[in-house]
Amino acid sequence: MLIHIIEIMNNSSPKRSTTFKTFPTDKQSLIIHWSHSFHIVLIEFLNKIYYLTVYQKNYNQSIIIVKKIQSSDRCQHINEIFNNTIVKLHLLRRIKYYHLACEKNNSELSCFYDDIHICLCDNYRQERQANCFEFDHQMKFDCFDENRCENGAQCYQNSPTCPQTSICVCPTCFYGRQCQFSTSRFGFSLDPILGYKIEPHISIKYQPIIVQVTFILTILMTILGFISGILSIVTFKNRKLHEVGCGIYLLSSSISSLLTMIMFALKFSILLGAQMEGIVNRSFLHFQCITIDFFLHISLNMDHWLNACVAAERAITSIRGTKFNRRKSKKIAKYVIISLLILIISTTIHDPLHRRLIDDVDENGENKRIWCIVSYSSSLEAFNSTINVFNFFAPFFINLISAIIIIKSKARQKAIIQPEHTHRQHLNIQFQKYIHLLIAPILLVILDLPRLIISFASGCMKSVHNSWLFVTGYFLSFIPSMLTFILFILPNKTYKAEFGKTLQYFKRKIQIHIQPIS
Repeated sequence: MLIHIIEIMNNSSPKRSTTFKTFPTDKQSLIIHWSHSFHIVLIEFLNKIYYLTVYQKNYNQSIIIVKKIQSSDRCQHINEIFNNTIVKLHLLRRIKYYHLACEKNNSELSCFYDDIHICLCDNYRQERQANCFEFDHQMKFDCFDENRCENGAQCYQNSPTCPQTSICVCPTCFYGRQCQFSTSRFGFSLDPILGYKIEPHISIKYQPIIVQVTFILTILMTILGFISGILSIVTFKNRKLHEVGCGIYLLSSSISSLLTMIMFALKFSILLGAQMEGIVNRSFLHFQCITIDFFLHISLNMDHWLNACVAAERAITSIRGTKFNRRKSKKIAKYVIISLLILIISTTIHDPLHRRLIDDVDENGENKRIWCIVSYSSSLEAFNSTINVFNFFAPFFINLISAIIIIKSKARQKAIIQPEHTHRQHLNIQFQKYIHLLIAPILLVILDLPRLIISFASGCMKSVHNSWLFVTGYFLSFIPSMLTFILFILPNKTYKAEFGKTLQYFKRKIQIHIQPIS
Protein backbone atom coordinates (compact mmCIF):
# COMPACT_ATOMS: atom_id res chain seq x y z
CA MET A 1 0.00 0.00 0.00
CA LEU A 2 1.00 3.64 -0.54
CA ILE A 3 1.33 5.98 2.44
CA HIS A 4 0.91 9.65 1.53
CA ILE A 5 2.33 11.98 4.20
CA ILE A 6 1.28 15.60 3.70
CA GLU A 7 2.61 18.74 5.33
CA ILE A 8 0.43 21.86 5.21
CA MET A 9 2.49 24.89 4.16
CA ASN A 10 1.61 28.51 4.87
CA ASN A 11 0.97 30.48 1.67
CA SER A 12 1.93 27.49 -0.43
CA SER A 13 0.56 24.20 -1.71
CA PRO A 14 0.76 21.22 0.65
CA LYS A 15 4.01 19.25 0.47
CA ARG A 16 3.45 15.60 -0.29
CA SER A 17 5.77 12.63 0.36
CA THR A 18 4.94 9.02 -0.44
CA THR A 19 6.34 5.79 0.92
CA PHE A 20 5.43 2.12 0.63
CA LYS A 21 4.58 -0.63 3.05
CA THR A 22 3.70 -4.27 2.62
CA PHE A 23 0.89 -5.20 4.95
CA PRO A 24 0.78 -8.95 5.72
CA THR A 25 -2.75 -10.33 5.77
CA ASP A 26 -2.16 -12.19 9.02
CA LYS A 27 -1.07 -9.02 10.86
CA GLN A 28 -3.36 -6.68 12.73
CA SER A 29 -1.00 -3.71 13.03
CA LEU A 30 1.65 -1.81 11.13
CA ILE A 31 4.36 0.59 12.37
CA ILE A 32 5.36 3.62 10.28
CA HIS A 33 8.39 5.71 11.26
CA TRP A 34 8.55 9.31 9.98
CA SER A 35 11.14 11.88 11.08
CA HIS A 36 9.83 14.96 9.23
CA SER A 37 6.95 17.29 10.06
CA PHE A 38 3.49 16.34 8.78
CA HIS A 39 -0.19 17.07 9.34
CA ILE A 40 -2.09 14.52 7.25
CA VAL A 41 -1.51 10.82 6.58
CA LEU A 42 -3.51 9.07 3.86
CA ILE A 43 -3.24 5.36 3.15
CA GLU A 44 -3.92 4.35 -0.44
CA PHE A 45 -4.40 0.83 -1.66
CA LEU A 46 -3.40 0.19 -5.24
CA ASN A 47 -7.00 0.27 -6.49
CA LYS A 48 -7.40 3.97 -5.55
CA ILE A 49 -9.02 3.43 -2.17
CA TYR A 50 -8.01 6.07 0.38
CA TYR A 51 -8.23 6.05 4.17
CA LEU A 52 -7.67 9.15 6.31
CA THR A 53 -5.32 7.85 9.00
CA VAL A 54 -4.01 10.98 10.72
CA TYR A 55 -5.21 14.58 10.70
CA GLN A 56 -3.46 16.94 13.13
CA LYS A 57 -3.57 20.71 12.84
CA ASN A 58 -0.37 21.19 14.82
CA TYR A 59 2.69 18.99 14.34
CA ASN A 60 4.04 17.41 17.52
CA GLN A 61 7.53 16.01 17.01
CA SER A 62 7.63 13.61 19.96
CA ILE A 63 4.11 12.21 19.81
CA ILE A 64 3.39 8.53 19.08
CA ILE A 65 0.14 8.24 17.18
CA VAL A 66 -1.90 5.05 17.51
CA LYS A 67 -4.73 4.80 15.02
CA LYS A 68 -7.28 2.06 14.39
CA ILE A 69 -8.57 2.35 10.83
CA GLN A 70 -12.32 1.95 10.50
CA SER A 71 -14.75 1.96 7.59
CA SER A 72 -15.74 5.56 8.44
CA ASP A 73 -12.15 6.62 7.66
CA ARG A 74 -12.52 5.68 4.00
CA CYS A 75 -12.56 8.62 1.61
CA GLN A 76 -15.53 8.30 -0.72
CA HIS A 77 -15.50 9.38 -4.34
CA ILE A 78 -17.93 12.19 -5.21
CA ASN A 79 -19.90 9.69 -7.32
CA GLU A 80 -20.89 7.96 -4.05
CA ILE A 81 -22.05 11.21 -2.42
CA PHE A 82 -23.68 13.43 -5.05
CA ASN A 83 -26.21 12.71 -7.76
CA ASN A 84 -25.26 12.71 -11.45
CA THR A 85 -26.50 16.27 -11.97
CA ILE A 86 -23.98 17.70 -9.48
CA VAL A 87 -21.18 15.33 -10.51
CA LYS A 88 -21.43 16.42 -14.16
CA LEU A 89 -21.17 20.13 -13.30
CA HIS A 90 -18.00 22.04 -14.11
CA LEU A 91 -15.49 21.97 -11.26
CA LEU A 92 -15.97 25.65 -10.36
CA ARG A 93 -19.73 25.16 -10.01
CA ARG A 94 -19.53 21.68 -8.45
CA ILE A 95 -17.02 22.52 -5.74
CA LYS A 96 -19.52 24.90 -4.10
CA TYR A 97 -21.59 21.86 -3.09
CA TYR A 98 -18.70 20.14 -1.32
CA HIS A 99 -19.56 21.72 2.04
CA LEU A 100 -22.97 20.02 1.81
CA ALA A 101 -21.29 16.60 1.75
CA CYS A 102 -19.73 17.23 5.16
CA GLU A 103 -22.87 18.82 6.62
CA LYS A 104 -25.24 16.15 5.32
CA ASN A 105 -23.15 13.16 6.44
CA ASN A 106 -22.26 14.74 9.79
CA SER A 107 -19.59 12.59 11.50
CA GLU A 108 -19.96 9.60 9.16
CA LEU A 109 -17.79 11.14 6.44
CA SER A 110 -14.19 12.04 7.24
CA CYS A 111 -12.99 12.73 3.70
CA PHE A 112 -13.88 12.45 0.01
CA TYR A 113 -12.19 13.12 -3.32
CA ASP A 114 -12.69 14.00 -6.97
CA ASP A 115 -10.27 13.72 -9.88
CA ILE A 116 -8.19 16.69 -8.72
CA HIS A 117 -8.74 17.18 -4.97
CA ILE A 118 -8.92 15.42 -1.65
CA CYS A 119 -11.28 17.09 0.80
CA LEU A 120 -11.32 16.68 4.57
CA CYS A 121 -14.46 17.27 6.58
CA ASP A 122 -13.28 19.71 9.22
CA ASN A 123 -15.04 21.40 12.14
CA TYR A 124 -15.03 25.19 11.74
CA ARG A 125 -17.09 27.41 14.10
CA GLN A 126 -19.30 24.49 15.13
CA GLU A 127 -19.96 23.61 11.50
CA ARG A 128 -18.58 20.78 9.38
CA GLN A 129 -17.01 22.18 6.25
CA ALA A 130 -14.96 20.76 3.39
CA ASN A 131 -11.28 21.66 3.43
CA CYS A 132 -9.90 20.71 0.01
CA PHE A 133 -6.40 20.63 -1.44
CA GLU A 134 -5.04 19.52 -4.78
CA PHE A 135 -3.88 15.91 -4.94
CA ASP A 136 -2.38 14.24 -7.99
CA HIS A 137 -4.21 10.90 -8.20
CA GLN A 138 -2.43 10.01 -11.43
CA MET A 139 1.11 10.43 -10.15
CA LYS A 140 3.27 7.74 -11.70
CA PHE A 141 5.33 5.59 -9.37
CA ASP A 142 6.68 3.35 -12.13
CA CYS A 143 10.34 2.40 -11.88
CA PHE A 144 11.00 3.01 -15.59
CA ASP A 145 14.45 1.60 -16.47
CA GLU A 146 15.22 0.66 -12.86
CA ASN A 147 12.63 -2.13 -12.75
CA ARG A 148 14.16 -5.10 -10.90
CA CYS A 149 10.87 -6.96 -10.54
CA GLU A 150 10.51 -10.35 -12.19
CA ASN A 151 7.68 -12.38 -13.74
CA GLY A 152 5.73 -9.38 -15.03
CA ALA A 153 5.39 -7.71 -11.62
CA GLN A 154 4.65 -3.98 -11.38
CA CYS A 155 7.43 -1.85 -9.93
CA TYR A 156 6.61 1.25 -7.85
CA GLN A 157 8.97 3.86 -6.43
CA ASN A 158 8.26 6.53 -3.84
CA SER A 159 9.28 9.46 -6.05
CA PRO A 160 9.32 10.00 -9.83
CA THR A 161 12.45 12.21 -9.65
CA CYS A 162 14.61 11.07 -6.72
CA PRO A 163 13.36 7.68 -5.52
CA GLN A 164 14.71 6.27 -2.27
CA THR A 165 12.84 2.99 -2.24
CA SER A 166 10.85 0.74 -4.55
CA ILE A 167 8.45 -2.16 -4.22
CA CYS A 168 7.22 -4.94 -6.49
CA VAL A 169 3.52 -5.77 -6.72
CA CYS A 170 3.44 -9.44 -7.62
CA PRO A 171 0.98 -10.97 -10.08
CA THR A 172 -1.03 -14.03 -9.14
CA CYS A 173 1.05 -17.10 -8.20
CA PHE A 174 4.28 -15.19 -7.48
CA TYR A 175 5.81 -13.93 -4.24
CA GLY A 176 9.07 -12.60 -2.80
CA ARG A 177 10.79 -9.21 -2.62
CA GLN A 178 11.23 -9.17 -6.42
CA CYS A 179 8.37 -11.62 -7.17
CA GLN A 180 11.07 -14.13 -8.05
CA PHE A 181 9.34 -17.12 -6.43
CA SER A 182 6.44 -19.05 -7.92
CA THR A 183 3.76 -21.18 -6.25
CA SER A 184 2.77 -22.63 -9.62
CA ARG A 185 3.17 -26.40 -9.76
CA PHE A 186 5.53 -26.32 -6.77
CA GLY A 187 5.22 -30.05 -6.24
CA PHE A 188 3.49 -29.48 -2.95
CA SER A 189 6.54 -28.38 -1.01
CA LEU A 190 6.01 -26.84 2.41
CA ASP A 191 8.29 -23.83 1.79
CA PRO A 192 5.95 -21.70 -0.40
CA ILE A 193 2.85 -22.84 1.52
CA LEU A 194 3.97 -21.93 5.03
CA GLY A 195 7.34 -20.17 4.80
CA TYR A 196 6.11 -16.57 4.59
CA LYS A 197 3.70 -17.16 7.48
CA ILE A 198 6.58 -17.83 9.88
CA GLU A 199 7.69 -14.65 11.67
CA PRO A 200 11.48 -14.30 12.11
CA HIS A 201 12.92 -14.18 15.65
CA ILE A 202 9.52 -14.66 17.33
CA SER A 203 8.65 -17.48 19.74
CA ILE A 204 6.21 -20.16 18.58
CA LYS A 205 3.83 -18.84 21.25
CA TYR A 206 3.40 -15.59 19.29
CA GLN A 207 3.50 -17.00 15.76
CA PRO A 208 0.39 -16.77 13.51
CA ILE A 209 -2.32 -19.32 14.28
CA ILE A 210 -1.60 -21.32 11.11
CA VAL A 211 2.02 -21.85 12.24
CA GLN A 212 0.94 -22.87 15.75
CA VAL A 213 -1.66 -25.32 14.44
CA THR A 214 0.77 -26.93 11.99
CA PHE A 215 3.39 -27.15 14.77
CA ILE A 216 0.98 -29.08 17.02
CA LEU A 217 -0.23 -31.25 14.13
CA THR A 218 3.35 -32.10 13.16
CA ILE A 219 4.15 -33.26 16.70
CA LEU A 220 0.98 -35.38 16.94
CA MET A 221 1.36 -36.88 13.46
CA THR A 222 5.05 -37.64 14.02
CA ILE A 223 4.36 -39.42 17.33
CA LEU A 224 1.48 -41.46 15.86
CA GLY A 225 3.50 -42.20 12.71
CA PHE A 226 6.48 -43.39 14.76
CA ILE A 227 4.28 -45.65 16.90
CA SER A 228 2.52 -47.11 13.83
CA GLY A 229 5.80 -47.57 11.93
CA ILE A 230 7.69 -49.22 14.79
CA LEU A 231 4.79 -51.56 15.68
CA SER A 232 4.43 -52.52 12.00
CA ILE A 233 8.17 -53.20 11.60
CA VAL A 234 8.20 -55.28 14.80
CA THR A 235 5.26 -57.34 13.48
CA PHE A 236 6.47 -57.89 9.90
CA LYS A 237 10.04 -58.60 11.02
CA ASN A 238 8.80 -62.07 12.01
CA ARG A 239 10.46 -64.65 9.73
CA LYS A 240 7.23 -66.64 9.48
CA LEU A 241 5.62 -63.77 7.57
CA HIS A 242 8.53 -63.69 5.09
CA GLU A 243 7.56 -67.07 3.62
CA VAL A 244 5.59 -65.18 0.94
CA GLY A 245 6.27 -61.94 -0.91
CA CYS A 246 3.36 -60.18 0.81
CA GLY A 247 5.20 -60.13 4.16
CA ILE A 248 8.33 -58.68 2.54
CA TYR A 249 6.26 -55.97 0.81
CA LEU A 250 4.60 -55.05 4.10
CA LEU A 251 7.92 -54.93 5.98
CA SER A 252 9.33 -52.64 3.28
CA SER A 253 6.15 -50.53 3.38
CA SER A 254 6.47 -50.20 7.18
CA ILE A 255 10.09 -49.04 6.85
CA SER A 256 9.08 -46.63 4.06
CA SER A 257 6.23 -45.21 6.20
CA LEU A 258 8.57 -44.67 9.14
CA LEU A 259 11.12 -42.93 6.90
CA THR A 260 8.33 -40.74 5.49
CA MET A 261 7.36 -39.57 8.98
CA ILE A 262 11.03 -38.93 9.87
CA MET A 263 11.49 -36.82 6.71
CA PHE A 264 8.16 -35.06 7.36
CA ALA A 265 9.25 -34.10 10.90
CA LEU A 266 12.70 -32.99 9.68
CA LYS A 267 11.20 -30.90 6.87
CA PHE A 268 8.91 -28.97 9.20
CA SER A 269 11.56 -28.58 11.94
CA ILE A 270 14.23 -27.24 9.58
CA LEU A 271 11.78 -24.87 7.85
CA LEU A 272 10.63 -23.56 11.23
CA GLY A 273 14.20 -23.23 12.48
CA ALA A 274 15.46 -21.55 9.31
CA GLN A 275 12.65 -18.99 9.15
CA MET A 276 12.06 -18.44 12.87
CA GLU A 277 15.53 -18.73 14.40
CA GLY A 278 17.49 -17.64 11.33
CA ILE A 279 19.69 -20.66 10.55
CA VAL A 280 22.32 -19.22 8.18
CA ASN A 281 24.66 -22.19 7.62
CA ARG A 282 24.37 -22.37 3.84
CA SER A 283 26.06 -25.77 3.54
CA PHE A 284 23.53 -27.32 5.89
CA LEU A 285 20.58 -25.51 4.30
CA HIS A 286 21.71 -26.48 0.80
CA PHE A 287 22.12 -30.13 1.82
CA GLN A 288 18.64 -30.32 3.35
CA CYS A 289 17.20 -28.41 0.38
CA ILE A 290 18.29 -31.03 -2.15
CA THR A 291 17.72 -34.10 0.04
CA ILE A 292 14.65 -33.88 2.27
CA ASP A 293 11.97 -33.19 -0.36
CA PHE A 294 13.69 -35.73 -2.63
CA PHE A 295 13.56 -38.46 0.05
CA LEU A 296 9.99 -37.46 0.93
CA HIS A 297 8.86 -38.02 -2.66
CA ILE A 298 10.67 -41.36 -2.84
CA SER A 299 9.31 -42.71 0.47
CA LEU A 300 5.74 -41.55 -0.25
CA ASN A 301 5.70 -43.08 -3.74
CA MET A 302 7.36 -46.29 -2.51
CA ASP A 303 4.68 -46.58 0.15
CA HIS A 304 1.91 -46.27 -2.48
CA TRP A 305 3.49 -48.83 -4.81
CA LEU A 306 4.34 -51.34 -2.06
CA ASN A 307 0.72 -51.26 -0.86
CA ALA A 308 -0.32 -51.93 -4.46
CA CYS A 309 2.12 -54.87 -4.61
CA VAL A 310 0.53 -56.36 -1.48
CA ALA A 311 -2.92 -56.13 -3.08
CA ALA A 312 -1.67 -57.58 -6.39
CA GLU A 313 -0.03 -60.60 -4.69
CA ARG A 314 -3.17 -61.26 -2.66
CA ALA A 315 -5.17 -61.24 -5.91
CA ILE A 316 -2.71 -63.68 -7.55
CA THR A 317 -2.88 -65.91 -4.46
CA SER A 318 -6.69 -66.04 -4.62
CA ILE A 319 -6.60 -66.96 -8.33
CA ARG A 320 -3.80 -69.55 -8.11
CA GLY A 321 -5.00 -71.12 -4.87
CA THR A 322 -2.93 -74.24 -4.02
CA LYS A 323 -0.79 -73.71 -7.14
CA PHE A 324 0.62 -70.49 -5.71
CA ASN A 325 4.42 -70.76 -5.43
CA ARG A 326 5.47 -69.20 -2.10
CA ARG A 327 9.21 -69.43 -2.73
CA LYS A 328 8.89 -67.84 -6.15
CA SER A 329 6.72 -64.99 -4.81
CA LYS A 330 9.34 -64.29 -2.13
CA LYS A 331 12.08 -64.10 -4.77
CA ILE A 332 9.96 -61.92 -7.07
CA ALA A 333 9.15 -59.55 -4.18
CA LYS A 334 12.84 -58.77 -3.63
CA TYR A 335 13.37 -57.99 -7.33
CA VAL A 336 10.18 -55.89 -7.48
CA ILE A 337 11.20 -53.78 -4.45
CA ILE A 338 14.66 -53.08 -5.90
CA SER A 339 13.16 -52.31 -9.34
CA LEU A 340 10.56 -49.96 -7.84
CA LEU A 341 13.22 -48.12 -5.85
CA ILE A 342 15.42 -47.65 -8.94
CA LEU A 343 12.43 -46.57 -11.08
CA ILE A 344 11.12 -44.05 -8.52
CA ILE A 345 14.59 -42.58 -7.94
CA SER A 346 15.22 -42.26 -11.69
CA THR A 347 11.88 -40.46 -12.24
CA THR A 348 12.46 -38.14 -9.26
CA ILE A 349 16.17 -37.38 -9.65
CA HIS A 350 15.38 -34.17 -11.57
CA ASP A 351 14.01 -32.62 -8.35
CA PRO A 352 17.30 -32.20 -6.40
CA LEU A 353 19.12 -31.24 -9.60
CA HIS A 354 16.83 -28.19 -10.00
CA ARG A 355 16.79 -27.05 -6.37
CA ARG A 356 18.78 -24.08 -5.15
CA LEU A 357 18.97 -21.57 -2.31
CA ILE A 358 17.85 -17.97 -2.87
CA ASP A 359 18.27 -15.01 -0.51
CA ASP A 360 15.28 -12.76 0.05
CA VAL A 361 15.49 -9.51 2.05
CA ASP A 362 12.35 -7.69 3.21
CA GLU A 363 11.54 -4.13 2.13
CA ASN A 364 13.17 -2.62 5.23
CA GLY A 365 16.35 -4.66 4.78
CA GLU A 366 15.95 -5.94 8.34
CA ASN A 367 15.11 -9.62 7.87
CA LYS A 368 16.95 -11.89 5.48
CA ARG A 369 15.32 -15.18 4.54
CA ILE A 370 16.94 -18.08 2.73
CA TRP A 371 14.54 -20.08 0.57
CA CYS A 372 14.80 -23.53 -0.95
CA ILE A 373 13.39 -23.17 -4.46
CA VAL A 374 12.77 -25.66 -7.26
CA SER A 375 12.50 -24.35 -10.84
CA TYR A 376 11.45 -26.47 -13.82
CA SER A 377 11.31 -25.74 -17.52
CA SER A 378 7.87 -26.15 -19.13
CA SER A 379 8.78 -29.57 -20.57
CA LEU A 380 10.21 -30.82 -17.26
CA GLU A 381 7.19 -29.43 -15.44
CA ALA A 382 4.90 -31.44 -17.74
CA PHE A 383 7.00 -34.56 -17.13
CA ASN A 384 6.91 -34.00 -13.35
CA SER A 385 3.12 -33.56 -13.38
CA THR A 386 2.66 -36.72 -15.47
CA ILE A 387 4.84 -38.76 -13.09
CA ASN A 388 2.93 -37.44 -10.06
CA VAL A 389 -0.43 -38.36 -11.59
CA PHE A 390 0.84 -41.81 -12.60
CA ASN A 391 2.29 -42.50 -9.12
CA PHE A 392 -1.05 -41.50 -7.63
CA PHE A 393 -3.59 -43.30 -9.83
CA ALA A 394 -1.69 -46.45 -10.90
CA PRO A 395 -1.32 -47.89 -7.34
CA PHE A 396 -4.92 -46.94 -6.58
CA PHE A 397 -6.32 -48.83 -9.57
CA ILE A 398 -4.09 -51.83 -8.80
CA ASN A 399 -5.46 -51.85 -5.24
CA LEU A 400 -9.05 -51.51 -6.41
CA ILE A 401 -8.88 -54.12 -9.19
CA SER A 402 -7.04 -56.56 -6.91
CA ALA A 403 -9.71 -56.23 -4.21
CA ILE A 404 -12.48 -56.94 -6.76
CA ILE A 405 -10.55 -59.97 -8.11
CA ILE A 406 -10.10 -61.37 -4.58
CA ILE A 407 -13.81 -61.03 -3.75
CA LYS A 408 -14.94 -62.58 -7.05
CA SER A 409 -12.37 -65.40 -6.84
CA LYS A 410 -13.30 -66.29 -3.27
CA ALA A 411 -17.01 -66.22 -4.18
CA ARG A 412 -16.37 -68.56 -7.12
CA GLN A 413 -14.44 -71.00 -4.91
CA LYS A 414 -17.17 -70.99 -2.25
CA ALA A 415 -19.82 -71.57 -4.92
CA ILE A 416 -18.08 -74.85 -5.87
CA ILE A 417 -17.85 -76.00 -2.25
CA GLN A 418 -21.33 -74.75 -1.22
CA PRO A 419 -23.60 -75.05 -4.28
CA GLU A 420 -26.74 -74.57 -2.15
CA HIS A 421 -26.09 -70.78 -2.16
CA THR A 422 -26.41 -68.59 -5.25
CA HIS A 423 -23.43 -66.78 -6.75
CA ARG A 424 -24.86 -63.42 -5.57
CA GLN A 425 -25.13 -64.73 -2.00
CA HIS A 426 -21.50 -65.87 -2.08
CA LEU A 427 -20.48 -62.47 -3.45
CA ASN A 428 -22.25 -60.70 -0.59
CA ILE A 429 -20.63 -62.98 2.00
CA GLN A 430 -17.14 -62.51 0.54
CA PHE A 431 -17.71 -58.77 0.14
CA GLN A 432 -18.48 -58.46 3.86
CA LYS A 433 -15.50 -60.66 4.73
CA TYR A 434 -12.98 -58.78 2.56
CA ILE A 435 -14.48 -55.30 2.66
CA HIS A 436 -11.33 -54.03 4.41
CA LEU A 437 -9.43 -54.73 1.17
CA LEU A 438 -11.68 -52.21 -0.59
CA ILE A 439 -11.80 -49.74 2.28
CA ALA A 440 -7.99 -49.46 2.54
CA PRO A 441 -7.27 -48.22 -1.04
CA ILE A 442 -10.38 -46.02 -1.10
CA LEU A 443 -9.41 -44.44 2.23
CA LEU A 444 -5.84 -43.91 1.03
CA VAL A 445 -6.98 -42.20 -2.17
CA ILE A 446 -9.52 -40.02 -0.30
CA LEU A 447 -6.74 -38.78 1.99
CA ASP A 448 -4.29 -38.19 -0.85
CA LEU A 449 -6.76 -36.83 -3.43
CA PRO A 450 -7.03 -33.29 -1.95
CA ARG A 451 -3.29 -32.78 -2.59
CA LEU A 452 -3.71 -33.67 -6.25
CA ILE A 453 -6.95 -31.71 -6.76
CA ILE A 454 -5.69 -28.56 -5.04
CA SER A 455 -2.36 -28.64 -6.88
CA PHE A 456 -3.85 -29.15 -10.36
CA ALA A 457 -7.24 -27.42 -10.06
CA SER A 458 -5.82 -24.30 -8.41
CA GLY A 459 -2.68 -24.36 -10.56
CA CYS A 460 -0.93 -22.36 -7.86
CA MET A 461 -1.45 -20.79 -4.47
CA LYS A 462 -2.99 -17.55 -5.74
CA SER A 463 -2.83 -15.75 -2.42
CA VAL A 464 -1.83 -16.24 1.19
CA HIS A 465 -5.53 -16.70 1.94
CA ASN A 466 -5.19 -20.12 0.26
CA SER A 467 -2.61 -21.20 2.85
CA TRP A 468 -5.12 -23.09 5.01
CA LEU A 469 -6.42 -24.99 1.98
CA PHE A 470 -2.93 -25.99 0.82
CA VAL A 471 -1.71 -26.81 4.34
CA THR A 472 -4.73 -29.10 4.82
CA GLY A 473 -4.00 -30.91 1.55
CA TYR A 474 -0.30 -31.20 2.42
CA PHE A 475 -0.87 -32.70 5.87
CA LEU A 476 -3.63 -35.06 4.67
CA SER A 477 -1.19 -36.61 2.19
CA PHE A 478 0.94 -37.89 5.10
CA ILE A 479 -1.89 -39.54 7.04
CA PRO A 480 -1.68 -42.83 5.02
CA SER A 481 1.90 -43.22 6.27
CA MET A 482 0.51 -43.16 9.83
CA LEU A 483 -2.08 -45.88 9.16
CA THR A 484 0.05 -48.92 8.19
CA PHE A 485 -0.65 -50.65 11.51
CA ILE A 486 -4.38 -49.83 11.43
CA LEU A 487 -4.95 -50.73 7.76
CA PHE A 488 -2.87 -53.90 7.44
CA ILE A 489 -2.38 -55.48 10.89
CA LEU A 490 -5.58 -54.88 12.87
CA PRO A 491 -8.02 -56.17 10.16
CA ASN A 492 -5.91 -59.31 9.46
CA LYS A 493 -6.20 -62.19 11.96
CA THR A 494 -2.82 -63.70 11.02
CA TYR A 495 -0.90 -60.43 11.37
CA LYS A 496 -2.80 -59.52 14.51
CA ALA A 497 -1.91 -62.89 16.07
CA GLU A 498 1.77 -62.44 15.12
CA PHE A 499 1.72 -58.98 16.66
CA GLY A 500 0.31 -60.49 19.87
CA LYS A 501 3.07 -63.13 19.90
CA THR A 502 5.72 -60.47 19.35
CA LEU A 503 4.37 -58.44 22.28
CA GLN A 504 4.47 -61.54 24.49
CA TYR A 505 8.05 -62.22 23.39
CA PHE A 506 9.19 -58.72 24.33
CA LYS A 507 7.23 -58.91 27.58
CA ARG A 508 9.09 -62.11 28.56
CA LYS A 509 12.42 -60.51 27.59
CA ILE A 510 11.72 -57.52 29.84
CA GLN A 511 10.69 -59.79 32.74
CA ILE A 512 13.91 -61.85 32.38
CA HIS A 513 16.02 -58.67 32.56
CA ILE A 514 14.08 -57.30 35.53
CA GLN A 515 14.11 -60.49 37.69
CA PRO A 516 17.90 -60.63 38.35
CA ILE A 517 17.86 -56.97 39.39
CA SER A 518 14.99 -57.50 41.85
